[in-house]
Amino acid sequence: MSEPVASLGMYDIPALGPALDRFWHVVSETLRNADTPIPASLSHDAPLDEVWRNPHLILAQTCGLPLMTELPEVQLVATPCYDLPECDGPFYRSLIVVPASSPAATLADLRDRRAAINGWNSQSGMNALRAVIAPIAPTTGTARFFSAVEVTSSHRASLAALQSGRADVAAIDCVTHGLLARYEPASLTGTRILARSPLTPGLPLITAAGTSPDLLARLRDALARAASVATGKAIHWRGLEMLTRADYAPILAMRADAVALGYPELR
Repeated sequence: MSEPVASLGMYDIPALGPALDRFWHVVSETLRNADTPIPASLSHDAPLDEVWRNPHLILAQTCGLPLMTELPEVQLVATPCYDLPECDGPFYRSLIVVPASSPAATLADLRDRRAAINGWNSQSGMNALRAVIAPIAPTTGTARFFSAVEVTSSHRASLAALQSGRADVAAIDCVTHGLLARYEPASLTGTRILARSPLTPGLPLITAAGTSPDLLARLRDALARAASVATGKAIHWRGLEMLTRADYAPILAMRADAVALGYPELR
């Protein structure tokens, strides 16, 4: 992928796709006189790992864990503030979700159960779950807390694993959970929230290392303007915060705390 690209694929559920397209149309029209070519439309299907690493990336949204561990070269643009339950300004948390029929009353009751995660590089699906399990997990030897960990590739697939009985617990970020509750409530049928992770900075917007300071400034301004009107409200943004990489350090601290407690891997 070598052409300029823009993507908002982290929360690109089908019901929200048209609103995301309208939002980007407003932003791209504002930027149309930029020296750098601006994509007229969002990429909905390109693999996100490729999008994040595209040297001509104009805008994408990534997860805080790969931001801090895999993407040292990208520039931070801003962090959206979502108008959804459990979100707090630019911060979000994971909801520890179990089947509604689960007998689990506490996290400790999940011992020897099956976990579903969307990916090993996910802050909300893996790192947050590891963080809440670490204080009660084994601290010596090779003993496991969970009997199995299934990688599902998405939060929606993790919820489906709970609904089908293949898994007993999954960590779902509150933005995904809030969007599904509104637009795809059947995705949550038969599940309930057991616990919550601590708040961490939400999913940041990024651009390529080579994006010029002028374009970066104009991009931030265009996004802020679009977020403040109906197009922003339609994708559940209520503003933007300009966070730095230092603000995302709690994500690495969460990982370090799990290591210190003897639980370096979710298992």
